[in-house]
Amino acid sequence: MTAKLFTPLELGKLQLANRIIVSPMCQYSALDGKMQAWHQTHLATLALSGAGMLMVEATAVEAAGRITPYCVGLYDDSTESAMHDVIKHVRTLSNMPLGLQLGHAGRKASCDAPWRGREALTANDGGWQTVAPSALPHDTGEPTPTELDENALIELKDSFCQASKRACKLGYEVIELHMAHGYLLHQFLSPLANHRTDSYGGSLENRMRYPLEVFEAVFNEIRACSGSREAIPLGVRISASDWVDKGWDITQSIELSKQLEQMGCAFIDTSSGGVSPHQKIDLRPGYQVPFAQAIKGNVRIPVIAVGLITEADQAEEIISGQQADAVMLARGFLADPRWPWRAASELNATVDAPPQYWRCMPADVHNPFSKAHLGD
Repeated sequence: MTAKLFTPLELGKLQLANRIIVSPMCQYSALDGKMQAWHQTHLATLALSGAGMLMVEATAVEAAGRITPYCVGLYDDSTESAMHDVIKHVRTLSNMPLGLQLGHAGRKASCDAPWRGREALTANDGGWQTVAPSALPHDTGEPTPTELDENALIELKDSFCQASKRACKLGYEVIELHMAHGYLLHQFLSPLANHRTDSYGGSLENRMRYPLEVFEAVFNEIRACSGSREAIPLGVRISASDWVDKGWDITQSIELSKQLEQMGCAFIDTSSGGVSPHQKIDLRPGYQVPFAQAIKGNVRIPVIAVGLITEADQAEEIISGQQADAVMLARGFLADPRWPWRAASELNATVDAPPQYWRCMPADVHNPFSKAHLGD
């Protein structure tokens, strides 16, 4: 019997060959928002992994939305051109579906790279003024963001639409909106970061309003770009819990997921945390899977699980146990860019791989490449 992990999965119109997805991973290696040679090598390597899909790292919809000065953007012709060159190279090597995660860091923008401490940058250090739903800093001693007014909200929504239009032009098969990890759209959702008194703050309905408006605008933009073709699937990454009392939680996440499903969302990518330095996370293997399972029980669209999923048997149990419809791995792929090969070998399944590598498996190990691929 074929391992469930290696059965196809439909995300809207797109069919993935298996249920392993490369999670979007920030590389902090861009120059003025533009992808560089590092991204070309990094993404090409992951595109040869045999996963069902590769999600490209969080990409800012405007320069001020970058987490660091070294983050990728898609907000002008130069950032689009640089990304085009990288994606064109990757596609010459692999036909793996590519997705793009679009987001805005909000009050968590203008920081240094993580290996330099991730401290907030001043203007003298190349930093910039951040924005947020409310003028509340992420942590004590950090810069206070500017509260977004009505005009700024309209302009920002248009930035999401323009970036999605560029993503469609670049040929991405999937787009994902980043509503997680304490970044801007998550900041609107969480009562810890959103203290607004207008129609975008207060009640759950109000806190969801702007993220849902952005989703609707991007969804319509993608449909317009698609023309006569079926629209590119649009999914959402959420933080299912802030891991802080009186913060965003799984109950609210389920309601958001239901709303997104009704609006045409293709999938929910379920992460957690990031909005508060006071979070208390129960860190253990698969610690976020219960969130995915809870959401999966309340929607009909695919739900993706993430978070310390490192072993093939663990991933198979998540899928076969119907806790989630797919798994996303990040650090696991950094440690082992051929993770799906190993998983297929251990689960007696098959996976796509370049013919140049077909002979790499030891004789005493189940070869994960199909007989058709091997020419037997």
